[in-house]
Amino acid sequence: LTGPFSSSSMYMTNVTAPTTANPPKMKTDLSRYDNSWYKPGGGVKRILWYYTSILFFQNSFFPISSFKVALLRLFGARMGKGVVLKPNVLIKYPWKLTVGDHVWIGEKVWIDNLADVVIGDHACLSQEAYLLTGNHNFKLPTFDLMVKPVTLEEGAWIGARAVVCPGVTCRSHSILAVGSVATQELLPYSIYQGNPAVKVRERRMENGEG
Repeated sequence: LTGPFSSSSMYMTNVTAPTTANPPKMKTDLSRYDNSWYKPGGGVKRILWYYTSILFFQNSFFPISSFKVALLRLFGARMGKGVVLKPNVLIKYPWKLTVGDHVWIGEKVWIDNLADVVIGDHACLSQEAYLLTGNHNFKLPTFDLMVKPVTLEEGAWIGARAVVCPGVTCRSHSILAVGSVATQELLPYSIYQGNPAVKVRERRMENGEG
C-alpha cells in the first residue's frame, strides 16, 4: 500500500522523540581551589608560631601555664589572668584568640581559629574539645573556604571531645556535653547533648557554701 494511510507512514507518525538524557552532575574540582582572599597573617609570623607551637604547646615537656601564656601574648593573643593551659594544646593563630580570666584549657584541646575565637572568663574546655571556625562550600565545585567566629561566654563548659562549629556562640554558663556537636547557639544556663546537640535540661547552680 502507498499513500498517507500506508503502514509505514502510520508507523512514522507514532514514533516518540527520544528521552533527553539527564545533564551531567557537577563535580568538585580541587585544582580550582583558591583562598588567596584569606589573609591570616604574615608568612614569617606563621612559620615562627608553627615551630613555637610544636616546641612548647603540642608536647608534654613544658607544663607551666604562665610561660605558655606569655608566649601567646608575644604572638598577639589577648590573655587574661589565671589561665590554665594543659599540655598538647593546638592553637592555629594566637593573634585571632581572646581568652578571659581564669579559663581552663585541657589536654589536646584544638582551637582551630581561622577566624576570631573569644573565650570568656571562667570558661572551661575539657580534654580534646574542638573549636572549629572553618568550613567549605560544598555547593561549589571550587570548594570555597568559609570562616566564621566562635564565642564562649562567661562560665561556658565544653565537654571532652565535644565540637563547637563555625559561627556558634555558647552563651553564659551553657554546657556542651561529652562528645556532642554544637551547630547552633547554646542558650545560657542550659545543657546540650548529642549530634547535633539539643537542649536536654537547665543548668541549676548552687552557692557551694557549707
